[in-house]
Amino acid sequence: MSLRRVALAAALAAPFLAATAVATAAPLPLGGADGPDRGGDHLTITVTDTGGHDGRFELYCHPAGGTHPRAKEACEQLDGQTQWGKDLFAPVPKGQMCTMLYGGPERAHVSGTWAGRPVNADFNRKDGCETARWNKFSIVFGESKGSPKKSVAQTGRE
Repeated sequence: MSLRRVALAAALAAPFLAATAVATAAPLPLGGADGPDRGGDHLTITVTDTGGHDGRFELYCHPAGGTHPRAKEACEQLDGQTQWGKDLFAPVPKGQMCTMLYGGPERAHVSGTWAGRPVNADFNRKDGCETARWNKFSIVFGESKGSPKKSVAQTGRE
């Protein structure tokens, strides 16, 4: 057999051999229920300066789990706002007109993966736009649903 025919036979056989190898390979084991190979969406949430619910939480969704105290509700809050093609964690756009109402010292950082996209976002309550953005994630950040912290301007107290 000529060298040219051997090369042609090898080129024709390669896709078949690769498909056979994939089809006969044993499935890869997944980690434990909260292990690193769990699959689904995974976020690490760090909340500071809240005066009561600071901490670092792991949130897994689809299925819900991790160290977040209200994982199922937090996943539902995120799912309810997720829209195809839009970054749920996008920052307030540059040049956005915002009220200068200080919402408090709270800060949060969210990193991980959501809806197949990487997440690396910071949150605060320094003005009306940032506070509105924060409130969209109130359960994720450990606040009670429907009762986000009121700003100094709303309570009249400091």
